[in-house]
Amino acid sequence: MPLILFNKPFQVLCQFSAQAGRETLADYVNVPAVYPAGRLDADSEGLLLLTDDGRLQHDISHPDHKQPKTYLVQVDGNPSAAALARLQAPLNLGDFTTKPCRAIHIAEPGWIWPRNPPIRTRQDNPTSWLAITLQEGKNRQVRRMTAAVGLPTLRLVRSAIGPYTLEAHPLMPGEWCTVSPFDMLK
Repeated sequence: MPLILFNKPFQVLCQFSAQAGRETLADYVNVPAVYPAGRLDADSEGLLLLTDDGRLQHDISHPDHKQPKTYLVQVDGNPSAAALARLQAPLNLGDFTTKPCRAIHIAEPGWIWPRNPPIRTRQDNPTSWLAITLQEGKNRQVRRMTAAVGLPTLRLVRSAIGPYTLEAHPLMPGEWCTVSPFDMLK
């Protein structure tokens, strides 16, 4: 079975089982016996990989395999050099300390879709975009990291997992395609 690249829409739950009044993966991907390799919170969007191969699912999602994951993050405010340095260094979040990562200030990606509903805007508060690449991925980690440096997350889009990117595979929210999984761990 090929690997499925899915662009998870905002507010879709990362599960196939029905949840009253909520959209799930089953509303978008009608392929039997596939499961997500990793998760995204309902309020996060972007790349999710699905497979029916348990070993591949483990190899993609387990932190021991160090598949980098890149997130495009719209934050409230403008990042200072000090805030970016703090994001990149190990950051104590109370219950755990993050591993070093890559965090850079970027222009708003031209290929990214508008979010529905849109992000709230305030004329007095500018927003900025960051690209954060992690080798780990604990629950709500990126949101907690940006909040810890004074840049609350407004929008979070996972754009890449290992060699697979939404930029190279332009999928609108809710769309998916299949790719060969053979180069995933090389």
